[in-house]
Amino acid sequence: MESLNLPPFAHKVKELYGKPHIYDLIRRKFVALTPEEWVRQHFIHLLISHYGYPKALFAVETGLYYNKLAKRSDIMVLSTVGEPFLLVECKAPHIALNEGTLAQIGRYNFTLRPQYLAVTNGHQHYCFTASSDGIRYLDDFPVFLR
Repeated sequence: MESLNLPPFAHKVKELYGKPHIYDLIRRKFVALTPEEWVRQHFIHLLISHYGYPKALFAVETGLYYNKLAKRSDIMVLSTVGEPFLLVECKAPHIALNEGTLAQIGRYNFTLRPQYLAVTNGHQHYCFTASSDGIRYLDDFPVFLR
């Protein structure tokens, strides 16, 4: 897998069914190592090791509904009272982050209403808040406060 604009971490990769799989410490199992999963695992480790997010508050690839359509959120971090705090949409490194990507996470925002939203392809990362007043981009990701 290619190097990303995210800190490296001690990852575990093994071959299962003839394909590489990476260990996901949130789901506690090996999952297929796709380019998007490579970004997701890097980002999970970034949030835990650099921003202090507890593993217990993560939900990965969880379901949600938007306009009666079933969707999946890549990374959701809950607050200590169980409300959506940070929603992260991960894309493969070769996928450009553009208005379409931001629109996708914006649609999820209507359903989940997290305090913060983020999108990453492993090279570029954006974190922002969205409200009726518009979108406000942040200079960095929020540090988890207990």
